Amino acid sequence: MRVLIVSQYFWPESFRINDLALGLKQRGHIVEVLTAMPNYPSGHFLPGYGCFTPASELYEGIPVKRIPIVARGSRRSWQLAANYASFILSASLLGPLRCRGNYDVVFVYEPSPVTVALPGLVMKALKRAPLLFWVQDLWPESLSATGAVQSPWVLRQVRKLVDFIYRRCDHVLVSSKGFTGHVAASGLNKQRISHVPNWAESLYRPLDATPVSVLAELPPGFKVMFAGNIGSAQSFETILAAADKLRAFPEIQWIVLGDGHLKPWVEEQVRQYGLERQFHLLGQRPMESMPGYFSAADALLVTLRASPVFALTVPSKVQSCLACGRPIIAALNGEGADIVMASGAGLACPAEDPERLAETVLSLYKMSHEERQAMGRNGRAYFEAHFERELVIGKIEQLMNSATREYTCAS
Repeated sequence: MRVLIVSQYFWPESFRINDLALGLKQRGHIVEVLTAMPNYPSGHFLPGYGCFTPASELYEGIPVKRIPIVARGSRRSWQLAANYASFILSASLLGPLRCRGNYDVVFVYEPSPVTVALPGLVMKALKRAPLLFWVQDLWPESLSATGAVQSPWVLRQVRKLVDFIYRRCDHVLVSSKGFTGHVAASGLNKQRISHVPNWAESLYRPLDATPVSVLAELPPGFKVMFAGNIGSAQSFETILAAADKLRAFPEIQWIVLGDGHLKPWVEEQVRQYGLERQFHLLGQRPMESMPGYFSAADALLVTLRASPVFALTVPSKVQSCLACGRPIIAALNGEGADIVMASGAGLACPAEDPERLAETVLSLYKMSHEERQAMGRNGRAYFEAHFERELVIGKIEQLMNSATREYTCAS
């Protein structure tokens, strides 16, 4: 198949779509990517990139066509709106000029915003190919949950736009089972909706030993490690309050790997709490190095806010944590916490409950090394049964083949 991937985010930004593109290429498909100039999560164009250049490059032999956008900046509402709108405009107008070939299928990846589908619909019409839309984030529910949009009128207009998009997709893939009803409410036939979870790249695996360079960087003690975006959805207020409640256990060390718009605020809160010796913000690390850091953790922490939409969400880092075979602490509600408990890979507590999070960390801390190791093994086994890379990419490939056949028959 000739596959056109449309995504606002792509390598060198760290998103699962990078690995899907590689996986499809490895299976013999011809893959091309239409994307923006990389500026996530810093808000500024990454080194070597500007507003207009480079327009084309190769990623592991995959042609990548880039279009100009307004960078995210400091993530103020107007900056994000300009960022999203510029991608819609540039990808819709310049995409057909940059991607001149014929394609059997158009595949749109949506961690957020949902408007990334609009250029996909343009390409679907011009290339006369079916459109598959992989939904990672529910709109407008997530806008309301994070407080990004509070106007009922605006949320209603976004809902109309989302319904418009869903109904014009040939197939919608949802990363969480809980998304299915919300997508079907748009009027899309449930037969055109499939649950396709995230996986973890093959580099995520248990390591026999932690790299010496990682050991030298981390403090001694019981390490609770958070890796990922430092944003409003992750409820760092809860993490900081739980760390404060456990200050009587100085051997419990909180390690944060990542970046995001709330990082300066978290740094200030650490100083105000007086947690400098127990709470460590180490910054972002390359994805390739993450298994080494995870191997040094006694617990991998996954958090989200207490919101109905987040209860339907399975953070993609859950799969990465399971794959690395380390115990997980899930301060989540809903499907993400259910996976951790069903797998036997760790412990869960309600979202946004510092008292319960502190108790959960303490419970894991008091367990024996053997009990924690067993949790890690359980997690790896569950990952291989449900979220293994080739298993999930194979399902996406099958859906692409089916959509292509149906589209050809209908044409």
